[in-house]
Amino acid sequence: MTHTPATPFRIVVLASTNGTDLQAIIDEMKVGAMSGIELTAVVSNKKNCYALERAKEQGYKTIHISQTDPQTHEPRTREQFDAQLITSIDPLHPNLIVLVGYMRILTPAFIEHFTSTNTPIINVHPSLIPKFSGPAFFGKSVHEAVLAAGETITGMTIHRVDTGVDTGEILLQKTVPVSPIDTPDTLKIKVQALEKQYYPEVIRQLAAKLI
Repeated sequence: MTHTPATPFRIVVLASTNGTDLQAIIDEMKVGAMSGIELTAVVSNKKNCYALERAKEQGYKTIHISQTDPQTHEPRTREQFDAQLITSIDPLHPNLIVLVGYMRILTPAFIEHFTSTNTPIINVHPSLIPKFSGPAFFGKSVHEAVLAAGETITGMTIHRVDTGVDTGEILLQKTVPVSPIDTPDTLKIKVQALEKQYYPEVIRQLAAKLI
């Protein structure tokens, strides 16, 4: 999707959880640090996830896509779900799709659809990819694995989304030390602090075509 300086750089956020990184993006917008960037909608597969509540409370458009077909009442396949996701997102004409705690693996059809319209998709992962990445590593399990492996450094990775899982081009990595007294919960806090600081920055750089 093309973008010119005269039009907003439109982002759509996909979220399934609390949306702490979403709030960081919104906070930067509130203080004028995301000039020319518009949060067009927050989309979720979880009707009651707090990310949707955050967006609603602050005046942003929200979309919930049910994991069950409303006519047949049968669970949607991954392909059916993502087809509905495409149908919901396309009218928003996004320039960038941002994953924020989105707990579904996107289908190749979804990724290829937006690749064909030159709309990047990015994600933030709570480890230093390629360590502790892939389908088995998400949420708390990442931090548990870091501690179990005796790592002394961890961090976060912001990357483009491709048809693999956590295999896309790395845009930015930042590190934090792992303390002997760290727990999965304290590591999560440390890593999320990095995410909240740097996810808005990567969005700004993409909007400015610097990366």
